[in-house]
Amino acid sequence: MNRFKFLIPLFISASFVAAVPIAHAQGTPVRAETAADVLSLRSANSFDETVSKLTADVAVKGIRHFATIDQADLARGANLPLKRSTLVLFGNPPLGVQFLQSNPLAGLDWPVRMLVTEDAVGAVTVSWTDFGAIARRYRINDRAAQFKMAGEVAASIASAATQ
Repeated sequence: MNRFKFLIPLFISASFVAAVPIAHAQGTPVRAETAADVLSLRSANSFDETVSKLTADVAVKGIRHFATIDQADLARGANLPLKRSTLVLFGNPPLGVQFLQSNPLAGLDWPVRMLVTEDAVGAVTVSWTDFGAIARRYRINDRAAQFKMAGEVAASIASAATQ
């Protein structure tokens, strides 16, 4: 997996995903039903194992892990209820900077973010923004190969976390 060392996983292109409910996902990212341009995979693992596998796969691929934010813990600190929700930020600056070179405003979406959530019945999901949507949002038309590769890496990380 060393070929991924210099990649920043961004988000998989819309052309790779069927628009079906997440309940039917079995290893293939699907569009989230409650958010535009978000892809999701249902996890076969517990919440903690999913987060652990996600960060471990980022490390195995030689990608820089910036932060893991326990959003439910932040909610508890504010005396607000929130189901389990952890945001993982990661990326590879040599690739990510290329997107910023094309449009500096793309920095609003870097580093890459993957969100691990648990619903009321205990189902765990990994979600991330569709790379194709990010390319369109920032009108980046000169990095198609990089977006494609980064989307494949993002799907690979999510898959490793959820299997």
